[in-house]
Amino acid sequence: MKRRLAVLMGAFGLVAVLLMASGCKKTAISKPDADVLNSFDAAMVEKANDFGFNLYKNLALGNENLMISPVGVSLAMDMAYNGATGATREAMATALNIQGIDIDSLNNNNRALLYFLTSADPKVSLNIANSIWMFEDFKFSEAFVETVQNDYQAEAKKLDFADPKSADVINKWVKDQTQGTIDQIVTPPIKSETIMFLINAIYFKGAWTSPFEQELTTDQSFKLADGQTVTAPTMYQSGTYDYFKTAGFQALRLPYGEEQQMAMVLFLPDEEVHLSEFQKQLNQDNWSNWMALFEEKEGSLTLPKFTMEYENSLNQALTDLGMGIVFEPGKADFSGMAAAGTAGDIYISDVKHKTFIQVDEAGTEAAAVTSVEVGTTSMPVYDFELKFDRPFFYAIQDRKTGAIIFMGSVLDPSK
Repeated sequence: MKRRLAVLMGAFGLVAVLLMASGCKKTAISKPDADVLNSFDAAMVEKANDFGFNLYKNLALGNENLMISPVGVSLAMDMAYNGATGATREAMATALNIQGIDIDSLNNNNRALLYFLTSADPKVSLNIANSIWMFEDFKFSEAFVETVQNDYQAEAKKLDFADPKSADVINKWVKDQTQGTIDQIVTPPIKSETIMFLINAIYFKGAWTSPFEQELTTDQSFKLADGQTVTAPTMYQSGTYDYFKTAGFQALRLPYGEEQQMAMVLFLPDEEVHLSEFQKQLNQDNWSNWMALFEEKEGSLTLPKFTMEYENSLNQALTDLGMGIVFEPGKADFSGMAAAGTAGDIYISDVKHKTFIQVDEAGTEAAAVTSVEVGTTSMPVYDFELKFDRPFFYAIQDRKTGAIIFMGSVLDPSK
């Protein structure tokens, strides 16, 4: 019987971005040894970012709001990569942009990245959790399971997938890790040929360093790509920002927490430039160049509040990036996941990605005081006035590691 490996990404993306006071329960990520931390290579993170840009551009072909987690997808696929061999491993390495990287170096880098990201700022809560759910009657490679547990801090559980309640057990883990924002990733009943679920869940909760004043939020027009307009609650603030303007677009960095290490980076194409044209420029080289162009400027900002969910299978997008062999029974080779002598061809049946994001004023007591100050000052002369009143792109990045945790686009904030 052909055996299926169900790889569920993010939980995959199990991404929840709530811009308000932090304080959610976090999965404990143990601190790696000093040699692992000291050998951390940001160049590997840049390769993962580039994979994220390629995946994003492959998905951004429609007219819907979109958000993915490059970190979440990369971590889950890297876990699966540890069990791939032969042509399957080569295809995955090419698509994931990790060709030529030693597997131990990749795993150690991911282990350090997990620690750096989840301990970045005490005022920003970033929870990254991995898990491996195994059919109890299948014999797995102990070396594979130990690698996923040790280097990816994954919980490892055995279940009877024939039991209708097993899907509920996995979904409860998903719900717990995402603070209830995503409550299902596995649809019962689990298919009889499924032997494993690899799941990554990411939950982010952070307050703006300079929150928006709720009293300044008003309904404003937002121009859609087709020329029509919708009305959306739109926030306003002014101050000093990291900002730059270049041919075709403007960009601004909105930091979180006290350390300001993590931030949402917003990109607004010029009125005559379609968002799809801007998105063609998304790659790591351009991203690195753009990040070096930011300068402190005085300005004002209007940004629509938005809440959105995104769900998609990544099978076709990953196939388009050259990873199609992993989905083909009889061709895919994940024999590294199975114990020696275990029968059955293993392939990936589905890579699911679900994300959730909510962006608002993130009001707190301190924010109210600051906001009143903004509301009562006279109108200054600004270096720029940036109005996100048409489709735009955003990313949430950790400045220390360079990792892009989320990226997405808002085509219609009213949906």
